[in-house]
Amino acid sequence: MTRLYLVVAAALFPHVAWAAEPGAIDALFGTLNSYLASVIFYDVFPGEPAMPFIVAWLIVGALYLTLRLSFVNLRMMGHAFAVLRGKYRTADDQGEVSSFQALTTALSATVGLGNIAGVAIAISIGGPGATFWMIVAGFLGMTTKFTEATLAQRYREVRPDGRIMGGPMEYLSKGFAEFNLPTTGKVLAGMFAVFTVLGSFGAGSAFQVSQSLGAVQEQLPFFNDTPIAYGLIVAVAVGVVIIGGLRRIAHVAEAVVPSMILIYLSACLWIILGNIELLPHALGKIVTEAFAPIAVAGGMVGVLVQGFKRAVFSSEAGLGSAAIVHSTASVKYPIRQGMVALYEPFIDTIVICTMTALVIVITGVYNDPATLALREASKGAALTSVAFATVSDWFPVILTVSVVLFAYSTMISWSYYGERCWAYLFGERTSIVYRVLFLAFIVVASVASAANMLDFTDLLVLAMAFPNFLGLYLLSGKVRSMLSEYEARLREGGLDTERLGHRPRG
Repeated sequence: MTRLYLVVAAALFPHVAWAAEPGAIDALFGTLNSYLASVIFYDVFPGEPAMPFIVAWLIVGALYLTLRLSFVNLRMMGHAFAVLRGKYRTADDQGEVSSFQALTTALSATVGLGNIAGVAIAISIGGPGATFWMIVAGFLGMTTKFTEATLAQRYREVRPDGRIMGGPMEYLSKGFAEFNLPTTGKVLAGMFAVFTVLGSFGAGSAFQVSQSLGAVQEQLPFFNDTPIAYGLIVAVAVGVVIIGGLRRIAHVAEAVVPSMILIYLSACLWIILGNIELLPHALGKIVTEAFAPIAVAGGMVGVLVQGFKRAVFSSEAGLGSAAIVHSTASVKYPIRQGMVALYEPFIDTIVICTMTALVIVITGVYNDPATLALREASKGAALTSVAFATVSDWFPVILTVSVVLFAYSTMISWSYYGERCWAYLFGERTSIVYRVLFLAFIVVASVASAANMLDFTDLLVLAMAFPNFLGLYLLSGKVRSMLSEYEARLREGGLDTERLGHRPRG
């Protein structure tokens, strides 16, 4: 943590001589990245290309859950949509927010710059074929999200003050205890909480500001000379919301998320339809280069790794983060919130990431010599902005608005994830300390390089998947039993009868 405090200090007190050194903050992040990489064994499968252990861990785990739960991600999508619309609300539902609010809050965290910057980076490194593997990862991730949300509901704890504590911290500690492994469960829960707190500073704060700043600077040159001003403005805007807690975050997400998705998808569709004659060729490259990449370092395995890594960062399936907010939803059966969570990777990865990828491939910016500097600096949002500019000079303005909204919504949701994990570790009364640190990292990110932000984020966020998936493996049998029982009642019509006691909600 010492290095983290130094980074925060460097941003908050720039007059200190050592912090004013050119590249001082970047050097600190570089050291931190190397340290974290050695701690979590980022690349443990040697060779060319290297297969990061954590990526293989996520691929195998998602495939295992999909097979064990008999492709629940396909079979139950219709019923899941009915639950999402509120068809199965009952008077017995208990929680802090509605199922829809939980979904939009979780989406506000996942539908972020991973959909814009992350996709552009994946394609610039792995080629168009990375898109295919992102879609596959999104499909498998639907089952992972279902499992996480179901377990979060099953093992959540309602605290004396009425606040709900849920997520991997709870299902790891309590679930392992049921298998006579209480100490192991507590250790894994603690690991997850620590990784999430640190990851929120990276994925939920630093990366969002770093990438959105690149897009904003394209439209407002003022921030080229004073990037810290952007960091301060964003920190104030985020602080106003997160101080109000989950309900305020949920209300903001419920209002912002549908609008920002509609704006962004409309812009992407405009570009795609305007180049409709190039669409078949783009789709062909996405499929063929997934298995036979052309002039891409690492071959097929390298493309697969890029696709899965960026898909995981975008949808967060397997990380366990979204389970924290799904645990607070008002539902009678844990399975029901799992059904709602199915739609996260579908919307986030299969729909939005694919639309971004098509824009990147159709416009050709991913391999254009003119964009080499942006690609080398990992400025994915700026690269997507160039793609938008091929249509019209004013189109990047729409992207900039989308980028800012995506980044903002992600930050307010990730602040909640990190705050709940901080409270799990240090108690509710210390939450204000976390919020101050979170806002400080927003300022830090405005003066650090995008490349180091990307590495820092990848390491911390992917690390969360290790303890989380151990819990998913162990407890998947319980999820399968709950799912079988729920489906049996659904076939018998018992769930329709329960709705007779439904009370309308405000």
